[in-house]
Amino acid sequence: MRSSTTLLLIGWLTHSEAFSGQTSPYIRTRTGNANLALHATKNDDRRSFLIQSTAAVSSFLTSINSASPANAGIDPSALKALPVEGDTTGVRSRLQQIESLNGPRPEDSKDIAFEKLASGASYREYREGKGDAAVTNGSKVAVEMTIRCQSFATANEPGGVKYFSTKEDTDFNEVAWTIGDGQLPPELEECMIGMHKGGLRRIELPSTVVFSARNNNQLPQPTTKDGKRVYDRLFKTDATLLFEVLVTRIK
Repeated sequence: MRSSTTLLLIGWLTHSEAFSGQTSPYIRTRTGNANLALHATKNDDRRSFLIQSTAAVSSFLTSINSASPANAGIDPSALKALPVEGDTTGVRSRLQQIESLNGPRPEDSKDIAFEKLASGASYREYREGKGDAAVTNGSKVAVEMTIRCQSFATANEPGGVKYFSTKEDTDFNEVAWTIGDGQLPPELEECMIGMHKGGLRRIELPSTVVFSARNNNQLPQPTTKDGKRVYDRLFKTDATLLFEVLVTRIK
């Protein structure tokens, strides 16, 4: 009954406003309160939506950052032993196998003094290698090799700019020969005696030995443009060479 009376009163006041052109204070109050309530409700809904969205994004980012990388149960290091698709000659597969077996090791950084031989050549052993087989006169060996010109040392290459490396100048990243066959300088071979498979030595040949080796065609030749340029400059100054030798095979 009371609600009906209220509705009738509001209707009468609204009807009266149509003639007077003024809004009743009662209507203004009720309408204003309703608008305020509606506005407050909308603000609350927006605030609630923003809070929920922010929480969802934060939870998603946290799950991404905390997730550990997955490798699907694959050991990446084992992939190096697999053949390369399309590698019909086997060159690339062989390079991968050598790299996986003869990569850097912690013991390579040991500080060991150079040992000088009677010929004037000297060597420093960085890694002893393993196995019973050792390099002797008549051994058939294969090595990875880098040759540096000591007189052309730079800040980036303090041991000297390289003019030859098996990685860039050969197909299989190795040089193979028989110790004592005259293919390489005998002073170099003398410094290799006793090395085992996986052994690594830096061998220094003095300028006089290098000139003699050049005259006897016993120096490995570069195939790259930069290597040839450095090699040509070598014999206009001190020709001391540093050989970095890693034994990969002994027979």
